[in-house]
Amino acid sequence: MAEGNNGSVLMGMIWMFIISLLLFWLPGLGSLIAGIVGGKQAGGVLAGLMAALLPGLLVAIGLFFAGTMLTTLPVIGATLAGLGLLLYVLYIPPLIIGALIGGLLA
Repeated sequence: MAEGNNGSVLMGMIWMFIISLLLFWLPGLGSLIAGIVGGKQAGGVLAGLMAALLPGLLVAIGLFFAGTMLTTLPVIGATLAGLGLLLYVLYIPPLIIGALIGGLLA
């Protein structure tokens, strides 16, 4: 008998965020564990990928607008957003791999 999919992308994002904060001292392994738990909580592979990618893109967009508003200089805002996106790109591969594994386990 097939079980219903009770996953939630929002809960997956929250779990990934909390576990990533708690395990920041394990650079690759911490985000891998966060991805596995968040992907499993999201309920599937596609939902896990969305839960892994969506927060970083929202943060990069928020950094762009906040940096531009606070400095009133678009170039500095774009530089801050680019640096935030670069940090996210370095952080995201283990999180995506973990989200794939967690999504397959769900």
